[in-house]
Amino acid sequence: MTYKIDYSTSSLIVAINPRYPFTKVGVYNNNKLIFLKRIDHREDNLKIYKDCDELTIARKKSIIKELFENNIPLEDIKVVIARGGLTKPLKSGVYYVSEAVVKDLGECRMGKDIVNLGGLIADEIAKELPNAKAFIADSVVVDEYDDIARVTGLPEISRKSIFHALNQKAMARKYAKSIGKKYEDLNLIVAHLGTGITVGAHRKGSVVDSNMGFDGDGPFSPIRAGGLPAGDLIKLCFSGKYNEQELLAKVSIEGGIYAHLGTHSAEEVDKMVHEGDSKAAFIFEAMAYQVSKTIGSMYPVLNGEVDAIILTGGIAHSQWFVRKISERISKLAPIVIYPGADDIEILAMRGLAVINGEEEVMEY
Repeated sequence: MTYKIDYSTSSLIVAINPRYPFTKVGVYNNNKLIFLKRIDHREDNLKIYKDCDELTIARKKSIIKELFENNIPLEDIKVVIARGGLTKPLKSGVYYVSEAVVKDLGECRMGKDIVNLGGLIADEIAKELPNAKAFIADSVVVDEYDDIARVTGLPEISRKSIFHALNQKAMARKYAKSIGKKYEDLNLIVAHLGTGITVGAHRKGSVVDSNMGFDGDGPFSPIRAGGLPAGDLIKLCFSGKYNEQELLAKVSIEGGIYAHLGTHSAEEVDKMVHEGDSKAAFIFEAMAYQVSKTIGSMYPVLNGEVDAIILTGGIAHSQWFVRKISERISKLAPIVIYPGADDIEILAMRGLAVINGEEEVMEY
């Protein structure tokens, strides 16, 4: 379906990206940023495993309060858009937040993660505004996998497509545009280096394989444990030390850098490294080592025909970390660095495309 609004100088777009433990909110008037705020939420980062509804309402109230106090005309907001969470597998695109989307995100039917809050918060905000609709864009479950990429050594378990689709695809398109080519004409390996880390093999516009960074595949990250020896993990499951929810939290939000160094801030770790902390340097380099291995694993997926390797996400601001990766992968393909992950701008521009009728809104 197409959701089109007549052009207006007062067509505002609210873009939302909930993370641990903050929510980033941006307001755009067409393509101009007029408000940007990081709203911190202390001590709620583990509550996603307890009460998703409570978190949704609390963060919605915080956002509405900020918009009101900063004189954002709520009646002019036409689109509230967020990064899509853990729903059923989807094609790449923008989706209207329907009752089915809310149900699947709210019940965490496909998995529990803070990213689920995006669509839920967008829906709650849109309900309070007279002229707004809620949307999600390029969910983490965008699925373009080759069938062969789904197979594991156990018939009961299949590999799933869960990766940073929004930023990976945006950076891939940005690179293609920078060299005067189309995304659909290139083979790229894109590594999103953020709180979670995912590496995707982009073949001619489709992500045909990636690591499932959400709950145990590929490199460890600031909060995720990454791939673990299966036997040892099974023994830990039956050790009696943890219940199911505690173990899920341990591998998905209490692992990685946080488990080793007590912080989930890569910026803080980078500072520790430059101040001579040898343990921090060793763990940080170990993470770079694992990222490099995962990038290398995508090389044969693309039959060795790789136009470029793109490193993006917040950790790409660390020159030390990027150098450690580059030293190991530089012979594979040219390396392009796009530090940061401006999901707010990416989301807002997708929302603007919806307003202008340039992007079809898909149904869940």
